[in-house]
Amino acid sequence: MNTPEAYAAKAKDLFLSGYNCAQAVLLAFDDVTGLDRQTAARLASSFGGGMGRLREVCGAVSAAFMVAGLTGGYDDPKAREEKAAHYAEIQALANDFKQENGSIVCRELVGLNADGSPVPAPRTAEYYKKRPCADLVADAARMLALHLSQR
Repeated sequence: MNTPEAYAAKAKDLFLSGYNCAQAVLLAFDDVTGLDRQTAARLASSFGGGMGRLREVCGAVSAAFMVAGLTGGYDDPKAREEKAAHYAEIQALANDFKQENGSIVCRELVGLNADGSPVPAPRTAEYYKKRPCADLVADAARMLALHLSQR
């Protein structure tokens, strides 16, 4: 496993290369999830822009939850203790992100409401200047790596 700073840098670089926020975080953890790039990118593709540009839960946070589930989740529907322990970890991740960034909700983080359009904004210099997404992606990856290292 890499350092939290290495995961943060990798996720940020992936976002800046054009991947959405969820894809960037999930792809950054390919060494621990075992997912190939195409599968990970497709799995996370729906979660960008707070779930398909609906501006709901931040895609970077959603992907952190995906990684947590892939690496320590449960698969037995009757595993009540494992389910509770996993949900406790997810809530801790959410609380850490919220404490540092003020929210886990995309529209609150970026100051944009859903406009009904499925078309993402072009990734221009102005886009990167106005939106905190690259830093939020790095924060989610760093926090996730810290949580994983403490298991």
